[in-house]
Amino acid sequence: QVQLVESGGGLVQAGGSLRLSCAASGRAFSVYTVGWFRRPPGKEREFVSFILRSTSITYYADSVKGRFTISRDNAKNTVYLQMNSLKLEDTAVYYCAARDYGASSFSNSNAYDYWGQGTQVTVSS
Repeated sequence: QVQLVESGGGLVQAGGSLRLSCAASGRAFSVYTVGWFRRPPGKEREFVSFILRSTSITYYADSVKGRFTISRDNAKNTVYLQMNSLKLEDTAVYYCAARDYGASSFSNSNAYDYWGQGTQVTVSS
């Protein structure tokens, strides 16, 4: 099993940047595919990005492509989400999630077994 803790959220002006961290404890993080999801106020949770466990191949939602970058440092048991050019619509609670075996679609939240508690990101005008 693995425990996930997100950090790095906060209040930022539109156009600014934040870096979220997802720190893992327990089993080595390198065996997990890690995804980021977010829940905007009053909306359903939505996919943001994932990074595969073995190849570190990454994938992004169209809404964040070119602005967000996911990366991992297995030595630190941490996955990052660098968010640049933030927009008002990026305001949400951001969650990281992990899965240690294959799935048909890592952009589906149902694929993940472990979740963090979330970190709030608020983008102001």
